[in-house]
Amino acid sequence: MTSSLRAREILAIAALAADDKGGEELVALDVSGPLPLADIFLLATGRNERNVMAIAAEIEDKLNETGVKTLRREGRAEGRWILLDFGDLVVHVFHEEDRMYYGLERLWKDCPVLPLELPVREGAE
Repeated sequence: MTSSLRAREILAIAALAADDKGGEELVALDVSGPLPLADIFLLATGRNERNVMAIAAEIEDKLNETGVKTLRREGRAEGRWILLDFGDLVVHVFHEEDRMYYGLERLWKDCPVLPLELPVREGAE
């Protein structure tokens, strides 16, 4: 099974929003095969708690503006690992230490990685 077109559309919005707020190491995993409740996981890393919260808030704001409702939100108070559930898309915004510790990429290593189209930043090689 593969992720739906709608899930990939909202993924693009979420990835751009995360990138706009300095989200790093963005990875999208197609989890539609093993998970019946979601199509895609988007993983993003923030440098500190404030950055993690800003990334999550921007993603939620941009998706809500386009009519995508937040079904569930977890971890916002701590700013270490924020989970945003939009149905077909589940976003995980991690503090860099927590991302390494929990290693979701390792847990879901059998799931295909989806390409993300992000703008090229000046000074990037």
